[in-house]
Amino acid sequence: MRLTCPFCGERDVQEFICRGEAGPPRPDPAAEGAEARFFDYAYLRDNPCGPSREHWYHAVGCRRWLVVERDLRTHEVMSVAFANGDGA
Repeated sequence: MRLTCPFCGERDVQEFICRGEAGPPRPDPAAEGAEARFFDYAYLRDNPCGPSREHWYHAVGCRRWLVVERDLRTHEVMSVAFANGDGA
């Protein structure tokens, strides 16, 4: 599989580290029931079959965090963008 980094261009997936699903908000540690919410946040993730958004780190390139939208069935990459939304 190849990913097109917005800064470095097309690269082999071996240059990247996948953090996992992008999107679930981190629970507030001061909120009531925080321990149970952190358990769910860390261990009870969806395992979708189809389009997904993931965080990837370009470890061997520009060292930027990216959001990769891809189909988990086919590994087709629909889009790659910087995680913080800027173009720098």
